[in-house]
Formats: sequence, C-alpha cells, structure tokens
Amino acid sequence: MKPRIDFDLNDVVEMKKQHPCGTNQWKIIRMGADIRIKCQGCGHSVMMPRSEFNRKIKKIIAKGNEQDSDS
Repeated sequence: MKPRIDFDLNDVVEMKKQHPCGTNQWKIIRMGADIRIKCQGCGHSVMMPRSEFNRKIKKIIAKGNEQDSDS
C-alpha cells in the first residue's frame, strides 16, 4: 500500500509525469473534492479528482504558505 502524502494549499508538488512544457512541478491552488494544480513552468492549470491526484503525486517539493494566494 502506498504511504499517504499530506499536502496543503499552495504546496509545490512533483507529479509522476512531466507536463508537455518540460516541468513536473505544480502548485496546489484549490482543494476540495477536486484539486486544481498550476504548472510552475507555463502557468497552465488542471483540475482533477482527489483520488486521481493521490495516484499521480510523487512528492512535495516545497510547503506553501496559507497567506500566499496568487492563483
């Protein structure tokens, strides 16, 4: 069983697959039943169900700051 990764709003995470722009670093900009992440390379945002996000996340690169809201 895969260990649970605790992530929060504004965390920068690394995903298993690379984005077409060349980076695999994403910032979490919305959390709920669905999670919206924003590419740190080109700024493209993607929304996906939490279950899919949990399968695709690799690790947390940087913990975010709750007051930082540049979405």
